[in-house]
Amino acid sequence: MLPLGVSMLWEPVEAGAALRERFGFGGLAEVSAWLAEVLRGTWAITAEDADRLVISDQNAVVWVASDRGPLVVKWSRAPERFARLDVSAELLGVLAGRGVPVAAPVPSVDGRARVVLDGPHGPLSVTVLPELAGDWLDVTDLAAVRSAGACLARLHEALRDQTGTRLAQDPAVEGLRSRVERWSATGDRGLAPDASRRLGDALAGLTEPHEAPQLVHNDFRAANLLVLHSEVVAVLDFDEMVVDHPVVDLAHSAVYLATRFTGWGPTPLPARKAFRAGYESVRPLGPVEARWYEVLVLWQSIAAVPVGEDPTGWAGAV
Repeated sequence: MLPLGVSMLWEPVEAGAALRERFGFGGLAEVSAWLAEVLRGTWAITAEDADRLVISDQNAVVWVASDRGPLVVKWSRAPERFARLDVSAELLGVLAGRGVPVAAPVPSVDGRARVVLDGPHGPLSVTVLPELAGDWLDVTDLAAVRSAGACLARLHEALRDQTGTRLAQDPAVEGLRSRVERWSATGDRGLAPDASRRLGDALAGLTEPHEAPQLVHNDFRAANLLVLHSEVVAVLDFDEMVVDHPVVDLAHSAVYLATRFTGWGPTPLPARKAFRAGYESVRPLGPVEARWYEVLVLWQSIAAVPVGEDPTGWAGAV
């Protein structure tokens, strides 16, 4: 559970100052008063005082008790993202109806999943979600990690036919070979040269995946997964969804599965293996996808190696 009061999710800045400068609220009491008014008027919800708020870049998440039970209110102040956030909020309702463990938005009085409201410093795109109980994924619990892999596969299956959404109409996805080769030529900082050589060798003769790009989560990791009794009970934060190959999402998740907020280390090998096994128990990889998975895990692991100090061991992981 995040701390009571106002806090930052990952940025090393003073939370109260960020709340004032980014959103125009003088403190949690002002947030509670604003929320009580907008929840009553827009959602017909009676809310009590909020007890915690966390800030992440241009976004905030608030926990509040109400006559509908405990709620989580999320808002963004980035207007260029409002249309995409509308789509991702609507998709949560679709996914919940298909049995994917997500928090479906509480509809406003006029049926919207997300509403743009006036905040102290300008418009805020706001959604209201039920609070789900659980603990963040612990990658040392391999049964939970396997459950997470199976959950990602089921999520990919549920998203596969969502081709009519506005998010699914993004520009064409660049080929995987082109992406990796372009990064190798222009983005590789030479921090893991042996691994970079292995990456080049692994690309030889590899064809593009047969599976078509589709909507994927793009941020499926410990910080966005709630677990009870070694089973995933909630997938959080669909705000970063993109169109890509499922194997790209799987590999990205395998590399970053262990990361939480300011804890940013590589996924241990036993957890990576359990995660893939869980995924393939629902959606087995074809031969080409399986080869791409290994290439993509290596690529993204190399890209994660930091310049300078490496206290969590990314270089050793590749």
